[in-house]
Amino acid sequence: MTPPPVAVYGGGGFAREVAWLAEACGHTVVCFIDDDAAKVGRTLNDIRVISIDEAAAAFKDAYVAAAIGSPKTRETVTRRAEQHGFRIATLVHPRVERSRWITLGAGAVVCAGSILTTNITLGEHVQINLDCTVGHDVRMGDFATLAPGVHVSGWVTVGRRAYIGTGASIINGTEDRPLVIGDDAVVGAGACVTRSVDPGVTVVGVPAKPLGGR
Repeated sequence: MTPPPVAVYGGGGFAREVAWLAEACGHTVVCFIDDDAAKVGRTLNDIRVISIDEAAAAFKDAYVAAAIGSPKTRETVTRRAEQHGFRIATLVHPRVERSRWITLGAGAVVCAGSILTTNITLGEHVQINLDCTVGHDVRMGDFATLAPGVHVSGWVTVGRRAYIGTGASIINGTEDRPLVIGDDAVVGAGACVTRSVDPGVTVVGVPAKPLGGR
């Protein structure tokens, strides 16, 4: 069966990367969607940038891939796409290594070079960027995001809309006491997380500590 066409929601660099990902998965990318009127009418890599209203009228059968790194913004545009009648694409690059013991939520985007081991649950609209590793018994909440090169060890829970920055590492928890990154928490690029992070807190450094000394 021919994969459905895809409209990529976003007009930045990651949107172009997701368009490449969609094509690698066999989809035809029909347009980029951008809410900035100043960007509508341009082309990115020979693909038109149009508004959500125009996309809904022209490509009723297309799925939407939300290509925005910010979890909160991605949640907003995903809901907007659904309100316009779009279904949301789930994209896993062919060069992702994963076991058969993976639960993949609708709308997940997993980029090339990533490795997902075993007994992993990804919520809806999770984003895993290039060359990440996700260890055993990891749980990722809806809209959680791993930037490129993140390493998540076993027995870790990543909360809803949590954002893990480029090159960060999260050490393992245990079955009885998983390491938890709370909802809406942010882990700075290059940080090494050795203990749980409270919801809404930003941590940076090695070992990672709350920004501002909280």
